[in-house]
Amino acid sequence: MKFDNTGLENFKVDLTRLDDIMERHRMVRAGQWDYERVTYDKKYTIKEGTYYLRVQGYATEGDVDSFDAVIQLMPPILGKYYYPHGIEYGDDEYFPHDLIKHCRKVLEALKEDLAVFAE
Repeated sequence: MKFDNTGLENFKVDLTRLDDIMERHRMVRAGQWDYERVTYDKKYTIKEGTYYLRVQGYATEGDVDSFDAVIQLMPPILGKYYYPHGIEYGDDEYFPHDLIKHCRKVLEALKEDLAVFAE
C-alpha cells in the first residue's frame, strides 16, 4: 500500500539528520542501504500478521556509505510480510484500519520533524 501525498516525498534531507530523526520514530535503517539508496522500516507484529511501514530514499548528492549524502525521500509504503518470500505491497493485501491509522500518525510526526531540516 502506497501512502500518497504525505509530503515526505517532497523532502530532501541530510543523511545524518535523517538517520537521527528516523531513529527517534523507531524507523530502522540497519543494513538496508547501498551507495545510492536508503530504506527505513518500522515493524508491526499484530494479530493479523507482520507488517512493515517503509520509507525509502535515494541520494541526490554524495554517497550513503560515507554518511555524506542528501537524500530525496519517496512516498512511504506499507507491506505485509510472508515467510519465506518477503514483503508484499500489492492492492490485494489486507491492511487493518487501525494499522493504517497508526502509520499515518507516524508519517505525520515524521513530516513535522523533517520539515525543519528539509531542503
